[in-house]
Amino acid sequence: MSRVYSICFLIVALLMPLSSESHTVSGPEVRLVNNDLYVTFSLELQQASIEAIKNGVDKELKLYIDLFKVWRVWPDEFVLGKAYTRTMRVDPIKKEFVATSNDGTVLVEKRFKSFESMLDWAISVRDLKLTNTRELESGQYFVRVTAESKIRKLPPVIGYLFIFVSENEFRLIKDSGYLAIEGRP
Repeated sequence: MSRVYSICFLIVALLMPLSSESHTVSGPEVRLVNNDLYVTFSLELQQASIEAIKNGVDKELKLYIDLFKVWRVWPDEFVLGKAYTRTMRVDPIKKEFVATSNDGTVLVEKRFKSFESMLDWAISVRDLKLTNTRELESGQYFVRVTAESKIRKLPPVIGYLFIFVSENEFRLIKDSGYLAIEGRP
């Protein structure tokens, strides 16, 4: 019986995601310009992830930018959000660097001359217009940024048998500071 436990432990240990201690989110920085709310942030990936992308391993990142209203007694209220899927593909032989961004309606594909410029574009969001504050009620708000990367496709059987095995390589969540918005009364 202990042999079965040892085999199960070995399988789980091999399938565990890399630690996300080196993955971080810089920001989010929130600006209010002419009643428009802009968000800027970037990710910092582990060196091992960067090397894997350089060597031709495709990477898919999911970025969620959500606006929450702060309530004193109740849990914070989700107001609106945007989601993006960013993919990076490198062909080390042809020296091709391609990144895409998809928000569900618009697909943007860009080709880059260098790996560093592709990586910078794929892991950064600069001056994203989240909403116009005239559409919001007055109150305190904050922006939550969530970034996640899935582990390369695991066989579905693994997910069914080992429900405690994480499907994410990493998942990062970071909140901005509070922002007072004087929207509609």
